Amino acid sequence: MITCAGIGGRCIGGGWAALVLAGVACSIEVAAAVQTLLLVDDHEILYRPGTKRVLQQVKRHPQAVIVPDKPWEGQIAYCSVHRDPATGRFQLWYQGYGGGGGGKICYAESADGLRWIKPEFDLHPHAKGAKTNIVLPGGSNSYSAAVVFDPRDPDPARRYKMAKWEMPNGYVAPWPGLYVAFSPDGIRWTRYARPDSPPPIPRGNYDLAQLPLVHGDYGRKGDPPFQNDPEDKTGSPLSVSDVIDVAYDPPRELFMIFAKTWIDGPNGQSWKRAVVRTDSKDFIHWSKPQLALAPDEHDGITPGAYGGSRTGVQLHGGPAFFHKGIYFCLLQVVDYERTGGMPVELAISRDGYNWSRPFRGDWFIPITHGRDFDGGWIMSNATPVMLSDEIRFYYGGYETPWNAYAPGYKFTGVGLGTLPMDRFAAIRPLDRIGQVTFKPRDLRAFSSLTLNADASRGAIRVEVLDDGYRIPGFTKADSIPIESDSLRHRVAWKGRTLRDLPPGRHMLRVHLENAELFALTLE
Repeated sequence: MITCAGIGGRCIGGGWAALVLAGVACSIEVAAAVQTLLLVDDHEILYRPGTKRVLQQVKRHPQAVIVPDKPWEGQIAYCSVHRDPATGRFQLWYQGYGGGGGGKICYAESADGLRWIKPEFDLHPHAKGAKTNIVLPGGSNSYSAAVVFDPRDPDPARRYKMAKWEMPNGYVAPWPGLYVAFSPDGIRWTRYARPDSPPPIPRGNYDLAQLPLVHGDYGRKGDPPFQNDPEDKTGSPLSVSDVIDVAYDPPRELFMIFAKTWIDGPNGQSWKRAVVRTDSKDFIHWSKPQLALAPDEHDGITPGAYGGSRTGVQLHGGPAFFHKGIYFCLLQVVDYERTGGMPVELAISRDGYNWSRPFRGDWFIPITHGRDFDGGWIMSNATPVMLSDEIRFYYGGYETPWNAYAPGYKFTGVGLGTLPMDRFAAIRPLDRIGQVTFKPRDLRAFSSLTLNADASRGAIRVEVLDDGYRIPGFTKADSIPIESDSLRHRVAWKGRTLRDLPPGRHMLRVHLENAELFALTLE
């Protein structure tokens, strides 16, 4: 079993022996005795006649929880968050762009995740030596604030890890790409310099290492270069670019970065943005990026607009995280020409490399289309905060759409969307009734079954089948009906428990009558 301290109770790992690092500290005991089945796909389902799957949208906080109100901040959007399970303290890192400097990383903290303070330090002063909440300065071509907390690292000075995009010499190869930094507390950061780097480049009040850990590509026009072309100034095809998001991959016990990349278009030249994945055990040596998600015929194009770098619908970024056996990607889908909007779509994967997009057209985090801070586009991240009864998604927002630069960005900020725990998608009847039959498994290994479901307008009954046959005492008629809304409905039969089942592999069947089923947990 994997147990979590503080915020999340038990951390359901689906059998994986691993640590969850995005805001939850876990301890490993033995193989997981708890299995939570999230109904975002049919991976655990045998069949489900008379039902449909419906994406659940996050509930947006009424206003931004962090706004740029310091002279050095400029525009803010990129962010990462961590909640200390021992103290309950929230820490948040966000990029401030402009405001008398480039892409600097600023810091905020909170006791409840709603009211934030910006502590000021002597680390990186502003004009005339004024204290700031800047914890890592950057240049004009410095992007991202991707931070992950790593309690496993034996070196306390590297418990906090940051991955970001830098272009210290602009577009001149081989400088652009992935850079990292380490910190003992999330405040005092040390940039990592490759041992083969030349002396660092002075940049105002900081020095920047010159060689990236992964040489990236900031977009190009024209055909792909020839390999080892001395005139080529771009990065490797399908490499990382200027949107970097990092998380921990518990099943594989490594770090994963999902980054923006560039793919070639209909004419064979650089055309659209997509998403690649690269992995590392030590946060320093990273694998060759491989394509994870790319726009397709369902995303569409802008007719006749094949040149340039902003044609049609693209995938601007795809931060991903692992939760209860599933990888979730908060995909930033941007329509550059027509609407200029960039809402967030929920994509899913069972291995972190092969992805599906079952919720096309239904936005997980929508834009508001108004004069709010998130009216134009959303910058998602890979660090949702798992509480006992809800998941919090902090995100960056811009008021101005991508295709409406003039007269420039107006409102920006960090927002918050919440989701009841594990309610990513619901299975509900097409009409009044429906049923979900799950794939066979030995249910006698468990003592209890709970449902995450809303039956406040109807009822749910659960029966158990043996190779498709009903089992006495575990029929629909024996089931005690569930008729309310709860994250943890206890399933019960009249005088029977799962321990009373006969030997074999059993199929759970959940009968829905004007009710919704989100997940089930066997313990």
